[in-house]
Amino acid sequence: MAPGRLDRWLDGFGERHGTVRYDVTPATVTLTAEDGSTAVITVPFEPLAELTREGLVAHVLADRRLGVLLVRRGGYGAGVFAGGKLLDSKVGSRHVQGTTKAGGWSQQRYARRRDNQAREAFAAATEVAVRILAPARLDVLVCGGDRRAVDTVLEDPRLKELAGLVRSPFLGVPDPKQKVLEQAGVDAQAIRIEIDQTESV
Repeated sequence: MAPGRLDRWLDGFGERHGTVRYDVTPATVTLTAEDGSTAVITVPFEPLAELTREGLVAHVLADRRLGVLLVRRGGYGAGVFAGGKLLDSKVGSRHVQGTTKAGGWSQQRYARRRDNQAREAFAAATEVAVRILAPARLDVLVCGGDRRAVDTVLEDPRLKELAGLVRSPFLGVPDPKQKVLEQAGVDAQAIRIEIDQTESV
């Protein structure tokens, strides 16, 4: 759900199910309605400082400089978002050879080549992160793609401060292209709600 829809959705939940009790923590907000319906909202970019409904709405609508880092063996992307707009970005791809059914020395040679290609791809992703994300004065960083690949990129000492800004969710994405990166920026800010079977978003 888009952040701008949350306040109205909360009103609607009460209208449909009766008086709502809010149990608020820095990480989750649980709604329990008069008819027994429940909904659990995961706080984006936790922790939530003001533990009220109003605090939650203000938190999700707050202006932030959001960084997105996507890394897979076949490609990478980095973007800076603010106010729902993409301010700066770079995507790229590197060829990483697939697996082979050959055995023996041939298989080992392919494996070494594939590992070398992967290292080159991750090094390219690291340089893009250093150039696009590191100087961007980010408030939060959301990552996606392959966890091991992302971890490899963030291990670079030049990205030490960025690593401390990482927040959930971890996004599952195909090989990053420009449209994939743009959608990742939207998905990173989406409100996630777990609802019972009587309620729908």
